[in-house]
Amino acid sequence: MPKINQSQLEIMRHSCGHLMAAAVQKLFPETKFGIGPNIENGFYYDFELPATLTPEFLPKIKKEMKKMIGQNLPFIKKEMPVDEAIKLFKSINQPYKIELLEEMKKQGEKSVSIYQTGDFIDLCRGPHLKSTGEIGAFKLTKIAGAYWRGNEKNKMLTRIYGLAFSHEEELNNHLKVLEEAEKRDHRNLGKELELFSFEEEIGAGLPLWHPKGAFLRHLIENYLYKELNSSGYQWVVTPHIGNINLWKTSGHWNFYRENIYSPIKIDEEEFLLKPMNCPFHIKIYNSKIRSYKELPIRFAEFGTVYRYEKSGVLHGLTRVRGFTQDDAHIWCTLDQLPKEINNLLKDGLKILRRFGFKDFNIFLSTRPEKFTGDPKHWDKAEESLKNALEKSKLNYQIDPGAGVFYGPKIDIKIKDSLGREWQCTTIQVDFNLPEKFELNYINKEGKKEQPIMIHRALLGSLERFIGVLIEHYAGAFPVWLAPIQVRVVPVGSKHIKASQKLARELKEKDIRCEVDDLNETVGYKVRKAEKQKIPYVLVIGDKEIDSKNLTVRIRGKKEMIKMSRKKFEEKIREEIEKKK
Repeated sequence: MPKINQSQLEIMRHSCGHLMAAAVQKLFPETKFGIGPNIENGFYYDFELPATLTPEFLPKIKKEMKKMIGQNLPFIKKEMPVDEAIKLFKSINQPYKIELLEEMKKQGEKSVSIYQTGDFIDLCRGPHLKSTGEIGAFKLTKIAGAYWRGNEKNKMLTRIYGLAFSHEEELNNHLKVLEEAEKRDHRNLGKELELFSFEEEIGAGLPLWHPKGAFLRHLIENYLYKELNSSGYQWVVTPHIGNINLWKTSGHWNFYRENIYSPIKIDEEEFLLKPMNCPFHIKIYNSKIRSYKELPIRFAEFGTVYRYEKSGVLHGLTRVRGFTQDDAHIWCTLDQLPKEINNLLKDGLKILRRFGFKDFNIFLSTRPEKFTGDPKHWDKAEESLKNALEKSKLNYQIDPGAGVFYGPKIDIKIKDSLGREWQCTTIQVDFNLPEKFELNYINKEGKKEQPIMIHRALLGSLERFIGVLIEHYAGAFPVWLAPIQVRVVPVGSKHIKASQKLARELKEKDIRCEVDDLNETVGYKVRKAEKQKIPYVLVIGDKEIDSKNLTVRIRGKKEMIKMSRKKFEEKIREEIEKKK
């Protein structure tokens, strides 16, 4: 098969999903069909099956698909009136398709397109390939449960996932990446490295940070404190709940209602678990009269927020219900806006690089269909962001309609060591909330003027960022981020005292160190430290006590090396201080 572009690849993946559905119908004629979209790198289809499907069935489905590819069956498209389509799907007993058609009819749709592949008939806008023979390399990967239309009140359907690429080589390369991703899965590493856990009795999507994980968080927070202090930020702390009227005024209640927890009634008033920090920071700004001489004002907070996410989308630390943002809001004049955006881009990229990320995709997200405020303000805000990106000589793409309801934004997506994209830095320009909350400052002429507000997060959610960080490094953090930097291993019981003394002295020099004095072999202790991703292991025996040399095992290296204590301390101090 010749090399195809991304658009053609998406069509092929969608066609492959239909082919899978046709194969399932061959094996289970009574199947009721849900929906089958293409997704990143592949496709899925939801089914109501007459039997429980197990992974052993996947090769049978694949075999049937291969047979149909060999038959080179055409994907036949037919346009028909909605009422006629409803009759058709009633005749073949497909209730989920009928439900979709009834909704389309209510929305004023007059006609729909139907695709047929062999005996399989589906409701679909398309497009599809000309025939099944054009489908490239594919693999059925897993079976999962999925509520019809993502609503837990609906019936649970069986979802089959698949991958599809134009060539077998591309598919195999992707499978290797998936295999490596599984080894790096932060949910497993988080447990193995004792960083965090989730408990059913506490609630889904609410992580518990264990001592090592909490320390990792503190290291990240402390680094950000220093960076932001030098950039002129002032730190604030706000409550975890607030009066519902704050978010009604801001517009979040109307635009994000489905992701906000239900109100809590207290003394005849309604409160919300804080979904966003913005209104609180606005109230601090508005607590006194502000002068143009104070601007720009930059408030920062590690603010914990709570958002309702459906259980089906929760995923370790990268999708949770309670998370902490490295959140900040800036108020400035129109003249100051370009400089502030430039500084944010510079600071954001510097910080991301410090954590070891080198490749980025940058997007300028413009006005969505549903928005608030004056379109002229939106145009000004979009122009400011665009100019800042061009002045910084950064390559970027336009993401049409992907802005938030109150303003356009710049999104920086990092690429991890496997080339996967993750959303981190976001910079949003907002002319609307200052107007809604009647914010102002006294200008040079002594008159009230409305400031411009910038919402920004550099790492985004600390939970999500740490999940990405774990997978990026496969849990083997650079020395400056490692919760334990050195483990001292005494050869025998008579070496414990000297090992403890060495550990104390290293701790006094701000090197995080612990002693493994359990009654186990040296080899086992070293392997254990390697498994726990500890950067350095120091083995202490008679020779090390009698000399000033250390026997050092560097993470990832098989051989032990001899090093003077002075040289070792200089080496590790340099790695910590320069954040290598």
